[in-house]
Amino acid sequence: MNKLISDKLALINQSGKKALAWLIDPDDFKSEREFSEKLELVSRANVDFFFLGGSLIQRNNIHEIIQLIKSKHTQIPVILFPGSAIQFSPEADGILFLSLISGRNPELLIGQHVSIAPELAKSDIEVLPTGYLLIDGGEKTAVHYVSQTIPLPNHHPELAVATALAGKFLGLKYFYLDAGSGAPDPVSSEIIKAVKNAIQAPLFVGGGLNSLEKIKLAYQSGADLVVLGNAVVQNMELLEEVSSFLEIVHVRVN
Repeated sequence: MNKLISDKLALINQSGKKALAWLIDPDDFKSEREFSEKLELVSRANVDFFFLGGSLIQRNNIHEIIQLIKSKHTQIPVILFPGSAIQFSPEADGILFLSLISGRNPELLIGQHVSIAPELAKSDIEVLPTGYLLIDGGEKTAVHYVSQTIPLPNHHPELAVATALAGKFLGLKYFYLDAGSGAPDPVSSEIIKAVKNAIQAPLFVGGGLNSLEKIKLAYQSGADLVVLGNAVVQNMELLEEVSSFLEIVHVRVN
């Protein structure tokens, strides 16, 4: 199995460098032409990873999107961010093997994982065991309804820390703090700092990051990788703004 992605994430974590990912929801894919135009903008932003997936997939176009990305950006890893086992393609470079450790839904703790494990074993895809923590972003989002779980409070870092530590002791290697797509409030700086200090592992942060100031704060609080999704759909130029910020402060991983 390849380790190119895990090696890059280890470098990010150990060096203090920062990375940027664009989360693509397949349901936002309207046409090949429109998507190609967005990919051209992404090429100028120098994103480090493409994340692909969503809470509710209404069209099975994962393969099509991966093929289109790889036809234009062969060097940027495509990592699946699956909401369920059906969101799988062996054509991706990696998969966030997500366990929703902030919730108590057995399907998202281990159930979906069992159903896809044989396919993963037959593929060359890089598996990234990831503890997923859903944080209250101020309103219910799609992931709340689909996962049927209660998010962790945004201003009680001790609960997030305890949950992340449990995941670490179970052997999870990566951690994702998510306020949910389109959340009014991002994950608080207190939670990001506390979790990062506790786990000392690569930390991804997403949800509610719809301005450069919010994104800067996430990085400064300890996020190794910021994931932008819904905000980019509304404003593609945000990717370039974040990329320029990282270049100016000389913390890009590349």
